[in-house]
Amino acid sequence: MAATTHTVTNQPPPLVGYDVFANDPALTEGVARYVADSRQGDAREELGRLGQAAGSAHARQWGEQANRYPPVLHTHDRYGHRVDEVEFHPAWHRLLGHAVTAGLTDAWSRPDGHVLRTAGFIVWTQAEAGHGCPVSMTHAAVPTLRAEPELAAVWEPLLTSRIYEQELRPATEKSGALAGMAMTEKQGGSDLRATTTRAEPLAAPGEYTLTGHKWFCSAPMSDAFLVLAQAPGGLTCFLLPRVLPDGSRNSFRLQRLKDKLGNRSNASAEVEFDGRTWARRVGEEGRGIATIIDMVAATRLDCVSAAAAVMRQAAAQALHHTAYREAFGGRLADKPLMRNVLADLALESEAATTLALRLAAAYDADTEQDRHFLRLAVPAAKYWVTKRCTPMVTEALECLGGNGYVEESGLPRLLREAPLNSIWEGSGNVQALDVLRALRREPAALNAFLTEIGTARGADHRLDRAIKGMLTELADLEGIEARARRLVERMALVLQGSLLVRYAPPEVADAFCASRLGGDAGAAFGTLPHTLDLTAVVERARPVLDR
Repeated sequence: MAATTHTVTNQPPPLVGYDVFANDPALTEGVARYVADSRQGDAREELGRLGQAAGSAHARQWGEQANRYPPVLHTHDRYGHRVDEVEFHPAWHRLLGHAVTAGLTDAWSRPDGHVLRTAGFIVWTQAEAGHGCPVSMTHAAVPTLRAEPELAAVWEPLLTSRIYEQELRPATEKSGALAGMAMTEKQGGSDLRATTTRAEPLAAPGEYTLTGHKWFCSAPMSDAFLVLAQAPGGLTCFLLPRVLPDGSRNSFRLQRLKDKLGNRSNASAEVEFDGRTWARRVGEEGRGIATIIDMVAATRLDCVSAAAAVMRQAAAQALHHTAYREAFGGRLADKPLMRNVLADLALESEAATTLALRLAAAYDADTEQDRHFLRLAVPAAKYWVTKRCTPMVTEALECLGGNGYVEESGLPRLLREAPLNSIWEGSGNVQALDVLRALRREPAALNAFLTEIGTARGADHRLDRAIKGMLTELADLEGIEARARRLVERMALVLQGSLLVRYAPPEVADAFCASRLGGDAGAAFGTLPHTLDLTAVVERARPVLDR
């Protein structure tokens, strides 16, 4: 019989068995702000169910399993036939199936659809982030396919379906489908105009064969992919199905899966098109970039939402741990220095969530003013929110000390995931240059952006000064490329400050404006002015277990 050497005490309970949605005031208040009154009850019920599932023990286990057993590529079957299939752990299919069933690929067909979907995406991503990739691309493919009504009639009902079918079959035999994307090539990277994949037209209108490669193919188990290739008329968008109408497999040669830093539950592949690869044109020849631009914008919004989800979960883990852990004669969360760190993490999380929901609401409104606003706000938000994710998760991990550095805490997985959204769909420089492009070519976009932030002018003197400084930067666009990051950061912070001043509790808005806009903070988290009401900020953000 083993001797007992000690009693285990002073360990927090696991953060499971709680409603991820209901325990996030920034999220619940944002949904209440933008969803029509007549649909409030249904929205709370729908997101509450998803929140309880995301905070459950089985969802946490699915996330762990999907990352412990990453996807495996099978290029051939046992007889030597080419199959090009990716095998996933059952936990992956449970996560993905739950996302589809919850409507996370369907924002386009219902009122308040983008706000509801963005809120749900933030909630469910906290269960596991990797499977959000096919969820995002399936959702984002819809506006691009609408450029070809005949294709949209077939594929849109499948992509927005709440039925998850993992088997590869012809589209006409399925009740639900997933879409992936294969754009990037070895020689081009983010420069999509450097695409070398060739598209040769066939006799039937709109049909082509493709020859070339893609260096990054996201979610290669999907039913169809949007790709770019050089047609006779120039760079063009195509829909490439995995299974042809006659039931045979399309020529889609998976070369290998990427061995990634994070996002390990999700497969990313290199793929070759061998001249027999069949595809349908989407939009006009030579209009490939213009055709996919709506998909790019939608996935960039999901980068913001996913980063907000990762930050929220990291902050929740830190807030939960320190609320139960005692050290140096009291609760960690009550120690002034730790409280400062926690409040700073909570501020960053709330600002990201509030901004993501505002962008989603603009998608739902879909007025000309909102479309112009999104043209600047999406790349600016994508640049800044995704950049803040990694340092914030690192700080949250440190709140758990050594316990946060071990895999069982879940924080290492969040930290590996954190840089992804800053890289996916255009890294920081690409976003900054896109903002400059809009400033130079689309004056209505700047007017809409200034109108948005102007609604909060006069409410906080630090915000007013920051707006003035931003306008000074905008007044001189000559030689601005070298300082584009500085400008875009300022634009994103001013937009976040404007939203928090209008919608967040005074203590949250005060702390954000003092630290992010007023300059009264250091370079690290946990350097907020000590005179602020930090306790209220911390208690607002802390999750509470249901039991």
